[in-house]
Amino acid sequence: MGHLDASGLSCTLPDGRVLFRDAGLKVGAGQVVAVVGENGAGKTTLLRIISGDLTSPDGGVSVKGGLAVMPQFVGSVRDDRSVRDLLLSVAPQPLRRAAAELDRLELALMDTDDEDTQLRYAAALVDYDEAGGYTTEVTWDTVTTAALGVGYDKARFREVRTLSGGEQKRLVLEALLRGREQVLLLDEPDNYLDVPGKRWLEERLAETAKAVLLISHDRELLNAVATHVVTVEAGTAWTHAGGFATWHDAREARWDRIAEQQRRWDEEHAKLKELVRSLQRAATMSDVMAGRYRAAQTRLRKFEEAGPPPVPPKPQRVKPRLRGGRTGIRAITCENLELTGLMKPFDTEVFFGDRLAVLGSNGSGKSHFLRLLSDQDSVAHTGVCRLGARVVPGLFAQTHQHPEWHGKTLATILWHGDDTRAGLDRGSAAATLSRYGLAASGDQLFETLSGGQQARFQILLLELSGATLLLLDEPTDNLDLHSAEALQDALEAYEGTVVAVTHDRWFARTFNRYLIFRTDGTVAESPTPVWDEARVQRSR
Repeated sequence: MGHLDASGLSCTLPDGRVLFRDAGLKVGAGQVVAVVGENGAGKTTLLRIISGDLTSPDGGVSVKGGLAVMPQFVGSVRDDRSVRDLLLSVAPQPLRRAAAELDRLELALMDTDDEDTQLRYAAALVDYDEAGGYTTEVTWDTVTTAALGVGYDKARFREVRTLSGGEQKRLVLEALLRGREQVLLLDEPDNYLDVPGKRWLEERLAETAKAVLLISHDRELLNAVATHVVTVEAGTAWTHAGGFATWHDAREARWDRIAEQQRRWDEEHAKLKELVRSLQRAATMSDVMAGRYRAAQTRLRKFEEAGPPPVPPKPQRVKPRLRGGRTGIRAITCENLELTGLMKPFDTEVFFGDRLAVLGSNGSGKSHFLRLLSDQDSVAHTGVCRLGARVVPGLFAQTHQHPEWHGKTLATILWHGDDTRAGLDRGSAAATLSRYGLAASGDQLFETLSGGQQARFQILLLELSGATLLLLDEPTDNLDLHSAEALQDALEAYEGTVVAVTHDRWFARTFNRYLIFRTDGTVAESPTPVWDEARVQRSR
C-alpha cells in the first residue's frame, strides 16, 4: 500500500527569495491529491524535493511502497533517446543501474570478446534479471502496445523525438500506472494528451489503488479525480480535504479567517508595544515596574518571533495586449494540401478575424500544420499552402523549445530583440514583464522558469512581434487559471486571425470554427468541437 508524508519543507531561491517554507502534505493509498497554484509559486519545486531531485534544508519526506516520478519534460523530448531509454528513465534506480551496466558490457563485448568480458556480461544478465528487467520488459510490451500500437520489440529502439507529445505522455503514464511502485508523482500528466487521452487518464486515476500526487491546470480533470487539493501560495502549502468542486469556496473561507486573524494580531501587537512604552517610563522610578517592563519586553519579543498569520497572496494580473492588424480578407488558403505521411489532401480557407481551433488525436499532424503555416519550408508537403496579404505569422511552440534563449535572462532577450521585434530598454522591458506577472523574473534565465512562466513569456514575445496571424500550439497547457482567462480575453480583443491546436475543452468553446483531423486521415470542418477522434489509421 502506497503512502507519502512530507512535512516542514522549504525552498529559498538563489536570489534570496523564499519560495515556500513549512510546506507539507500527505497522500494515502487510493487518493489522488492535486497540487495547484499560480505559475512560479513552487509546485514543480515541491514535487522535485519530494522526489529527491532537490533537497530541502528543513523537514523530511517519508515514502512507503516505492516511488515513481513523471517529470514535466515528458512530452517535449527532442533528443536522441530511444523508447527504451525513456521507459528506463522512469524505472526504479536498481533497474536503471543494472540496465546501464548491461549496455556497457554489451559494447565491451563487441570490442573484446574474451572470457573475462563474457563472464562479466553473464553476471550483468543475472543482475538485470534480479532487478526485474525481464519481468518489466513484459509489462513494457503491454505499455507500448497500448500507447503506440506496436510491441516492445518493435518500439524499443524508436527515437522518442519521432513521437508526438501525447504519445510520449501516454507511454510513460502507461508504464507508471502498470508498474510496481505504489506512490506516483505526476507533473502535469495531462499536457499534450488529446481529449480521449485525458478521459482515459481520468478513468485510470479514479480506479487506481496507488497514492498519486499530481500537478494539473485542467479544471475538468481536477474535478473528476482529485480527492484532496494542496494549494501552494503565499510562501506555504495548505490542504483542502475535499475535491476541486469545493476548493474555491474553501480557499475564500480560509483567507477570510486569516484576514480576521491578521486584524487581531495587529491589534494585540499594538497593545503590547504600547504596554512596553508605558512601562519603560515607569521602570526608571521603581524596581517593581522595571521587572514588569522586562517581562513585557520578553512577551513582545516572543509574540513578534512567532510572527503574524500569512499574508494573503496577491493575484497575478496578466494583461496581454495582442494588437495584430488588418490583413487581406483571405488569411490562409490551402488547396489539395497534403502533409506528407500524415493526412490526406484537403482544402480550406481561413479569413481575417477567424478563430479556428484545430482538433484531433495526437500524432495526426496538427502541430505540423501550424509549423507549416509559420514556415513554408519546415514541413514536407504537397499542394498549396498560401498566406494572404500582410499576414505575419507568429508561432507559440507547444514544447517551449528555444535553445537560442538558453543561458539568457528575460531582460537580455528583450534588450536584444530579433528579426520580428525591436529591442526594449530596461524600463520598457520591466513594464512589459510586469503585465505578464514576470516582473520578479527579469534577471532569471529562461530555462529556469516554470512551464507556465515560459508560456507567458512566449505570449509576451508574440505581442511584441506584431504578428497578424497567431499560431498557438496548446497555449493553455502550462497556464494557471488566471493566465488562461487573461489570454482568452486578449484573443477576443485581438485584431487578426487565430489558429490554435488545443485539447482544452474549456478554451476550445471560445472559437467559432473547428478543423478536425479525423481517424481515417481526412481533414474536415465541423460546426462544433469533436473530441472522440481516435488514433489516425496508418501503417506503423
